[in-house]
Amino acid sequence: MSDVRAKIDTYRAVESTFDELSVMVELLDEGYDAEIASEFERLSSELSSRLERENFSLLMSGEYDGSNAILTLHSGTGGLDAQDWGGMLMRMYMRFAERMKFAVKVLDVARDFEQGIKSAVLLVEGSYSYGWLRSEGGIHRLVRISPFDSAHRRHTSFASVLVTPEITDDVDINIRPEDLKIDTFRASGAGGQYVNRTDSAVRITHIPTGIVVTCQNERSQHMNRQTAMHVLRSRLYDMAVQEREQELSSVVGEKKESTWGSQIRSYVLHPYNLVKDHRSNFSSSDVQSVLDGDIEPFIRAFLLFSSRHA
Repeated sequence: MSDVRAKIDTYRAVESTFDELSVMVELLDEGYDAEIASEFERLSSELSSRLERENFSLLMSGEYDGSNAILTLHSGTGGLDAQDWGGMLMRMYMRFAERMKFAVKVLDVARDFEQGIKSAVLLVEGSYSYGWLRSEGGIHRLVRISPFDSAHRRHTSFASVLVTPEITDDVDINIRPEDLKIDTFRASGAGGQYVNRTDSAVRITHIPTGIVVTCQNERSQHMNRQTAMHVLRSRLYDMAVQEREQELSSVVGEKKESTWGSQIRSYVLHPYNLVKDHRSNFSSSDVQSVLDGDIEPFIRAFLLFSSRHA
């Protein structure tokens, strides 16, 4: 109901702006007024941008595109460079969410003592956040002069991103209690008073699939367990979808590899500046803006590419 209400509100807002612009046109036809003309330009520009965005949202017609998104990031092998790259990606997605007015909740993060992260789980909350972020799943590759190499050599780092929709309890995902191994441990913190002194962090292992979910950022063990189960449901749903797609691909003879060598996007900081998506071939030389969260053009390019090749 909230999704339908939001669509109705959007329609009414667009209709109201259009009516306002129509009145301005009539006034300008009667005689030029600089103030009205300026306001007309501003409103018409806003309406054009809004219509473009609403039209683009029509590409997000998947069953769960309107849902919240759960991002799971893992740094690849490569020590500090890889962990730093994982941290850079985490910041990029958090900045993108900020641009889109999405809320971000860090469910779990394994930080390295020296630099960056080993893994992180983010819950991105907002209308169509999964539709916007689902195309980010895959391997991301960074090429740069390592800030951790005293010889200033060029290093290549990898990180994987898994994007799943937040699955609500009304979706039938069968999880048997006997298939779960649940461990509790002391949550890590920044030190001093921030270190959790009780075993409130929760790690859930789904034995049949080997999926491991950890949550330590909630205030109690009970809340961490609830959140971890929520993430596990989403991971199991995504696995079921992937298995179905693989079965269909095998029927039509398609084969897709998901390895460290099959990156979806490369971020090159040396010997030149370029971010390139290897699926849509969309690229940008403004690497810093991309790393600051300006990934909307890449997402738009991929979704348009996908719609043309569907």
